Amino acid sequence: MLAYPRNGNSPNGRTGNHVHARRGTEAVILAGGKGIRLRPYTTLIPKPLVPLGDDHSVLEVVLRQLARRGFRRATLAIGHLGQIVRAYVGNGQQWGIRVDYVSEDSPLGTLGPVLRILDRLPEYFIVTNGDVLTNIDYADLLSAHIASGAPLTVATHLREHRIDFGVLDLTDRRVTSFTEKPVLAYSVSMGVYAFSKDTLRQYPPGIQLGFDELMRDLIERASPPAAYPFDGYWLDIGRPDDYDQANQDFSVLKDELLPSA
Repeated sequence: MLAYPRNGNSPNGRTGNHVHARRGTEAVILAGGKGIRLRPYTTLIPKPLVPLGDDHSVLEVVLRQLARRGFRRATLAIGHLGQIVRAYVGNGQQWGIRVDYVSEDSPLGTLGPVLRILDRLPEYFIVTNGDVLTNIDYADLLSAHIASGAPLTVATHLREHRIDFGVLDLTDRRVTSFTEKPVLAYSVSMGVYAFSKDTLRQYPPGIQLGFDELMRDLIERASPPAAYPFDGYWLDIGRPDDYDQANQDFSVLKDELLPSA
């Protein structure tokens, strides 16, 4: 897998604010999930609309960040409680970005909704989950992707996990090595991607297509995606503990996470 420097700059040294308008300043935001892991918060409220602080939602933060980075249009892929998302966001004018919608009558996987609107998307575009809280520069990610020539660029974050036990390696019931409470490091997907339109043309609209399926397919065809390592702030708001953490962080990082208009 290709990779960019840890600081998130594109290989040619240009920042995302220089993305050429004709090449794409559009994003697709996936906002159709049921948010089962986040219940009871999502019993009546779509996950991307759970509040941050007193006056904002996660989805509002994402849309305002995109607008601040020069994105002029976003398409929201909605499904569960989608009418509430429409009522809250409207046409996006209040945040300086044009918002359109694509509805899922039945689950189509992560990228199924994108396939349905592929013809109206630009040559390069961003796809992001609607429940991600981060200060990533979406425009720089897109610029880095364009410069790479990769079929897909995945924003990645380094996560460390401490094992609370001594870990043994065994061979024929003999202990061959021992490590006391090791810390394992993983590069994980942030749920934020930059796409080339041609990458998705081979998949017909209407099929179910998950991000995991696409990744495996590209790797098997020797067309590996690129990685965009990001070491700034990132939190996937998937569970109640994550949501509580997001609210704590937002109270401290609001000025950074929620750019002024």
